[in-house]
Amino acid sequence: MLHKRFEGNFLKYLLFLLITCNLFAVDATVKIEKDVENRTRIALVDGSSVPNSAFFKILQSDLKISGHFLADKTHHKGDMNSNYLLPSLKNQEYVLKYSLTQERQIKLLIRLMKSSESTEVFKKSYTITAKEKIPFLAHKAVSDINTVLKYPDISWINRYVIYARYTTPKKSEIVLADYTFSYQKSIIRGGLNLFPKWADKEQKHFYYSAYGGLKPVLYKMNIYTGKRTKITASEGMLVCSDVRKDGKKLLLTMAPEGQADIYEFDLSSKRAKRVTKFKGIDVKGKYVDDESSIVFVSDRLGYANIFKKSLFSGSVSQAVYHGRNNNAVDTDGNKIVYASRESQKSFGNNRFNIYLATSDTATTRPLTTTGTNQFPLFSFGGTVVLYIKHHGRKSSVGYINLESQQSLLFPLSGRKVQSIDW
Repeated sequence: MLHKRFEGNFLKYLLFLLITCNLFAVDATVKIEKDVENRTRIALVDGSSVPNSAFFKILQSDLKISGHFLADKTHHKGDMNSNYLLPSLKNQEYVLKYSLTQERQIKLLIRLMKSSESTEVFKKSYTITAKEKIPFLAHKAVSDINTVLKYPDISWINRYVIYARYTTPKKSEIVLADYTFSYQKSIIRGGLNLFPKWADKEQKHFYYSAYGGLKPVLYKMNIYTGKRTKITASEGMLVCSDVRKDGKKLLLTMAPEGQADIYEFDLSSKRAKRVTKFKGIDVKGKYVDDESSIVFVSDRLGYANIFKKSLFSGSVSQAVYHGRNNNAVDTDGNKIVYASRESQKSFGNNRFNIYLATSDTATTRPLTTTGTNQFPLFSFGGTVVLYIKHHGRKSSVGYINLESQQSLLFPLSGRKVQSIDW
């Protein structure tokens, strides 16, 4: 009986909350929206003994999505050690010379040149042992160059994306990726393991829900050692949707009495405090307003919408007023990003767009205008939004720089993605 009850509640929850995506990992396509006059012109000169076009494209993508650079599209080749620059490169403000070697260890050497003077501004070398992690060398180099030139922080490009994807019926795997999805590594295989959520800002641990027994179980796992710790279990469903900044409390969706509600779980006492009480569905709680309140998805208006509730009082208020089917939400400070359904097709894909709002005003602005867009997530620091876009038969992982109004799309392929965190 308990097992049948779990399956019914779990399926109902998935139908209400999740729009799954087909992900494809290939070379990047980029859409640029920022005025080119406001960006620093830079060219790349490849001094590698064996030029790597894929690495060149990743460097270009990093420079573009930063919002601070306008990268020359030509894959120049040249001497890494010489200060000589071709006359055609003198119209650039900077030239980045680099050399990538892949022998016993992977090594990247970079030299940032001031083109007008042919002088070196910055030099650094990077090494790794795992060939598959080469994309992270590009990300770190561009992040360092950005810092040296004193532009606003873009260290988010160095972070992992973690996601769960289905492999076979009732089976899944949890995968680590870089933001371009050029690097992907499966870290949990077998069983039905879903809803990965980073446990700390350093990205050493994550929470996930294991389904398959009579009760779903929430685990915490170290990505470097593989050590797994059981946190709690609950009948019906169990999802960790947010982690307090100090890591001491979690927002969980549980349904011990048959209906989904939001609970705040204290890791030291192992006790769960019920935050919402509604004879319907309340899911996907996110901390907001210096963690004094939460926003969440609920059907209390008869359709999915975003609501707000203080952690210290019982009152619940509507958080956004645009859209009549808003089924995904994320927060950063007082900022809210959410997905809203804008079509009512009985068959085929419905149109979803991503909107940006704040918790203290009714102001809402669209971030996307075409296609089916889902899974909105703020970057660490809140300057960039990740989302999944479907347009026709194509799917992409997208990024929107909220400060530069610049966007980037990477075409995706592969198995269905169930959930994602950044």
